[in-house]
Amino acid sequence: MSPDRFAVTIEGRDVELSNLDKLMYPAAGFTKGEVIDYYTRVAPVMLPHLSGRAATRIRYPNGVEGAHFFEKNKPAGTPDWVRLETLPVPGSTKSRETIEFVVVDDLPTLVWVANLASIELHTPQWRVGADPDLMVVDLDPGAPAGLKECCAVAVLMRDRLADDGIAAYPKTSGKKGMQLCCPISGTRSAEVVSSYAKKVAEELAAMVPGSITAKMAKAVRPGKVFIDWSQNAAAKTTVTPYSLRAGERPTASTPLTWDEVIAMATGEAEARQFGPDEVLARVEQHGDLLADLLRNGNVVPEADRRK
Repeated sequence: MSPDRFAVTIEGRDVELSNLDKLMYPAAGFTKGEVIDYYTRVAPVMLPHLSGRAATRIRYPNGVEGAHFFEKNKPAGTPDWVRLETLPVPGSTKSRETIEFVVVDDLPTLVWVANLASIELHTPQWRVGADPDLMVVDLDPGAPAGLKECCAVAVLMRDRLADDGIAAYPKTSGKKGMQLCCPISGTRSAEVVSSYAKKVAEELAAMVPGSITAKMAKAVRPGKVFIDWSQNAAAKTTVTPYSLRAGERPTASTPLTWDEVIAMATGEAEARQFGPDEVLARVEQHGDLLADLLRNGNVVPEADRRK
């Protein structure tokens, strides 16, 4: 084994690590070893959100300034102890009917995918073999709108969803905007959940048309927050809570309290994304602010019905 490769044993599994000094975020001097260290330390709160879900990895073999690619299927050399699930892929661009997905259920698998320069991890709104148990609303700001404006829309969305008995939990995207994650009953199809999310998004856009849009056309987004209801479609995934994001400096998709969201919306606190050290400190302080996502939520109403 070459000097820049070595094996470690994690929970009884042998995992090969390599090139730990390689810069993944060159502008910040953040190495692959630090990426792996972050994922190892955040694993206790991140793994429950990955468990049972087919993982899409965005890999940056030469760091965030180099080429990257999305990887859904198992890579060559996958250890035999990694959980794999063969699943249909609706809308595949490569005309494949099924893909053998990696499921990141444990720490050895998380470290293994991190060592493959999988900086970002994305997951669907359902566990393998089940209907959606999450509804996700993505709030995407069109410049000059930013995260502050997203926070204001998030409060409106939270209150509207509460009318239907749906609880919403906020997190930053780690990039420009944020998401609201809602635990749901797991008894509705992706089509029903997506239709309901679209209906609510259109209601809010009609209520505040100068600040909110529910239309995907980029031409109508400048200065507005796009409520992306389509994240609940069968072919979509969303960045997993606590996942790193690729950018000039390392940031992560960070759970927030509603008090923080309101403070960011009103300007009492800076509306910003958080780095990995900050995320780990927040976990130490708060635990997993998204722990309630792991419990069953209420039934999503049919899209043509309002309580």
